[in-house]
Amino acid sequence: MSETESERRRRRWINLGELIALAALIVSAAGVWISWKGSDQDKPTRIVEQRQSIPLTLRGKREDDGTRLAISPVEASHALESLTVKLPGASPIEVGSDGELNASDVKAALPNRDKEPKNRTLSVRAEITARYVEAGKEKSASGTYTLRYQWKGGGLFGNDSLHLVSLSR
Repeated sequence: MSETESERRRRRWINLGELIALAALIVSAAGVWISWKGSDQDKPTRIVEQRQSIPLTLRGKREDDGTRLAISPVEASHALESLTVKLPGASPIEVGSDGELNASDVKAALPNRDKEPKNRTLSVRAEITARYVEAGKEKSASGTYTLRYQWKGGGLFGNDSLHLVSLSR
């Protein structure tokens, strides 16, 4: 069984194809080895999501027909530690971590205002300073808010009472 010239030529091309495939395999193995050796120097990449700090904004909710105003952060991730309300010309009112501002404290801080119109919503600027916790870190913030209130007449005995209406930025 002797081979013809065309069979020899075909066998040569098969050998050449095998050599090219073997060379590609060697190049690929070398690439994998270089990549593996280079990864020893790299440390694992840690991806940590960093949360952005959210500024403190407060809201006031009227309670007990205006005898109290519950002041709380708008953002649920903020926890109040202390709250101080400063009205113009008055000493600061320490509210505390519960955020309960009493109308009697505001009435004492607003001297000579009982001559204001009754049953009409009035307002005063209030500087509020708060210490709070966000994401485990203690922070402080202050801002100017508008405190709205009403004087209500006392009837026969003329005992005026102050009712808190709202707190806004």
